[in-house]
Amino acid sequence: MNRDNERYEDLEMRRRSRIRRQKRMKRQRRRARILFGLFSAFLALLTGAVLGALSLYMEGRIERRAIDLSALVAPDWITQDFFEVNPYSRPGTKMNRVNEIIIHYVANPGTTAKQNWNYFNNLKDQKGDKATSASSHFIIGLDGEILQGIPLDEIAYSTSKEKNLDSVSIENCHPGEDGKFTDDTYASLVKLTSWLCWELDLTEKDVIRHYDATGKDCPRYYVAHEDEWNAFLKDVKAALKELNKNGRPDSQKTGTDNFESENFKSDNS
Repeated sequence: MNRDNERYEDLEMRRRSRIRRQKRMKRQRRRARILFGLFSAFLALLTGAVLGALSLYMEGRIERRAIDLSALVAPDWITQDFFEVNPYSRPGTKMNRVNEIIIHYVANPGTTAKQNWNYFNNLKDQKGDKATSASSHFIIGLDGEILQGIPLDEIAYSTSKEKNLDSVSIENCHPGEDGKFTDDTYASLVKLTSWLCWELDLTEKDVIRHYDATGKDCPRYYVAHEDEWNAFLKDVKAALKELNKNGRPDSQKTGTDNFESENFKSDNS
């Protein structure tokens, strides 16, 4: 009899232990389902937030490109002196958006902005099968003067067929073979580049070298000195920050406004 009681008690203990174990497992499964549900909800919210932010970002990118380039008014420290419309330096092809600003240097040390302007403009007089096509929206001189040869809503022949379609180009004069800009040229380049970024809703991240687009050694000094290029981008960022803070730049001119005509031929870009 005692043995039967012991067996019964043992079976009862096992049954109760099994029930407790089953209940514990049910609680664990329920907790796991709740945690999984919460995690799924969090993941869905996170995905939605990321997609929403990406959508807004892309919409912002599209909106920022929807700029009427023909309506932009240049400050009077830029001298607008447009090339004659011709097949070789100013084809008159319209540009609907600007995605990048491309920095160049002229391949003829010691020459002036006006000399390089004349070179580009005189390409219109070429004849024969070996005609050269070259130009730039802007040319910055040794004293910091800025000439604009092509309107911002037209393409220039400056970098490559693909890049020419949606970029603004800036040629820079320099005194020596190493391609280093004078302080005046550099200051005007920072000023012009930051103003363009501000007007076109770009940032310093949208500013590249000719080298970055095609691998050409241009602008030479800033290809050879990556640290100086990065410092330039930081200067543009700082100048752009000031523009965002203070609004339109002042009307003080950079360099001279009137340039005497010079006949010159160079090997640009």
